[in-house]
Order: sequence, then structure tokens, then C-alpha cells
Amino acid sequence: MRKKEEQAIVLDFLPNGYPFDTRPIHQKTAIVQAIGIENFTLLELVPKKGIFLQPYDEVYIGEEKREQIHHINGKIEPSKLTQTAKQELSHVIIQLVKKHETKFVEFFNVAQPLSTRMHAIELLPGVGKKHMWEIVEERKGNPFKSFADVKKRVKLLPDPEKIVVKRIIAEILGKEKHMLFVDR
Repeated sequence: MRKKEEQAIVLDFLPNGYPFDTRPIHQKTAIVQAIGIENFTLLELVPKKGIFLQPYDEVYIGEEKREQIHHINGKIEPSKLTQTAKQELSHVIIQLVKKHETKFVEFFNVAQPLSTRMHAIELLPGVGKKHMWEIVEERKGNPFKSFADVKKRVKLLPDPEKIVVKRIIAEILGKEKHMLFVDR
């Protein structure tokens, strides 16, 4: 069971709500499309009155008193994201992967087989059986300490940071059966 999201990063802020909302202007509420920092959950948030947010703003959405967010409408499907939110998504994920590098490097250190024929590491784009076995053998001696360490010790492996980012985006967009990093 994954932890609930405590923090989110704004992907788009719609001060007048969605343009396709046919209600009168006085009934519309501002909408924030955001992504949770912990589980990469796409969320629709309603800010408090008078609060204006920008893409990349970090907002608290936990159980305690919230300064900027009134309430959470819930999870949203990737297809419901605005064009701005879609464009910002990969930039935000790149920033989050860089910021929480140790969490993702730890995946390379502890990933386990999913079945007798498939290992979790093989689910990363560009990583096949050969690279997977090399990673498993390398981590036995010393755990990996950074993405640079993974790249240096595993020959011809695509950039580990980029393959993690690619995998997260594919999971968010619903293109993957097994979830390694995203809570949908």
C-alpha cells in the first residue's frame, strides 16, 4: 500500500475552470492540474479563493491545514490533461527524478524478479536480459550510489536517468501493464 500524496507540483492552473464547462461564470471554480511527488498521481485540485498558482509551484495537499489548496477533486486521466499540463509533464518528471535520485537508484539495487521469466529491471526501456544480469551481478558487491555509478559499472547501458523518466511517463500514460513507479 502506497502512502497518500502530501505534496504536488502544479502542471496547469485554470483560474476560470475548464473552458468546456457550460455553467455560468459565477458557478465555476478555479482548477489546478497537478502531479503528486511521491507516486506520480495525476490530480485535479481546487485552490482556495484568491490563490493564483503557476506551473512548477509545489503545493501541500496532505491531511493537515492547507495554505493554497481548498480540496482535491480526485485523480484524473492523462487524456483529461490540458495542453499546457501535457507539455509540462515530462519537464516536471525529469526534475523529480533528479531531485529524488537516491530513490530511483535504490530501484536498481533492490528490484526483484516478477516471475521465473521476467525481472522488474527488464521492464525499463532499453534494458534486456544481458543488462539485467549485469546490474544484478554488479549490485552484489557494492550497491549503486548514483545514476552515474550505474552507468559507469554497467557497460553500454542507456542513460539510467532517462530510462527511468521514460518508464514513468509510459506508466502515467497507461501504456504499461506493470507499475514500477506510478500509483494509478
